[in-house]
Amino acid sequence: MASMPAAAQENGEGGEKRTRLILGPQLSPSWPGADKFSVGPYVDISRTRDAEFTFEAPDESFGSPLVRSGNFAFGPAFGFIGKRKASDIGADLPKVGFSFEAGGFAQAHLTPAIRVRLEGRKGLSGHKGWVGEVSADYIAREGDDWLFSIGPRVTLGDAKYTRAYFGVTPAAALTSGLPAYDPGGGVQSVGVTAGYHRMLGKNWGIAVYGRYDRLVGDAADSPVTRQLGSRSQPSGGIALSYTFGGSR
Repeated sequence: MASMPAAAQENGEGGEKRTRLILGPQLSPSWPGADKFSVGPYVDISRTRDAEFTFEAPDESFGSPLVRSGNFAFGPAFGFIGKRKASDIGADLPKVGFSFEAGGFAQAHLTPAIRVRLEGRKGLSGHKGWVGEVSADYIAREGDDWLFSIGPRVTLGDAKYTRAYFGVTPAAALTSGLPAYDPGGGVQSVGVTAGYHRMLGKNWGIAVYGRYDRLVGDAADSPVTRQLGSRSQPSGGIALSYTFGGSR
């Protein structure tokens, strides 16, 4: 909902540069708590210098590391959520405009097969709240020939974010027929993501991913969710990849 696969990751210090482009469609909830889905782009750009491409989870926000130190890295993170109108949700609730989010991430490889990551982003438009995600991934791979990952996700939002999508003001209660509801911030959902990429030849490959989130806490108890949306928040995508450059 609020993020897309990362872009412009780069790995390695010497050798000829290789680039991998991933492009295809993905299906995700139209806004947080929606039971309707929207099609968007599943896109990624990765670079390396004749080393293996650095692991990227398929549901990461846009951004690339600014600093790497051993198994630790951090850098900027960007995401977005499409606007929600009263006509979209089917009730006379306040509009939430297009939300562009900017923030940062920190990640660490605890072992070659285990990576943990923390993201925090501020809505500069739209909901104008803070959102975050804590994730971990188990990674299995055969170089760049194939890669499989799976791991848990916990998403968070502050009170401003949660009220934008799940709150019902007294004025909105009069026009929408929903009971007034004033949620607070905290954990919004828990879930899991799995991704797979496989080369089909020297240059072409295929990437797929699936994610399932379940709303919890105030977001799950909201009358917006219970009467107009869904606690279940699945998403997924499929794309072709193209790798070029380098000696491989």
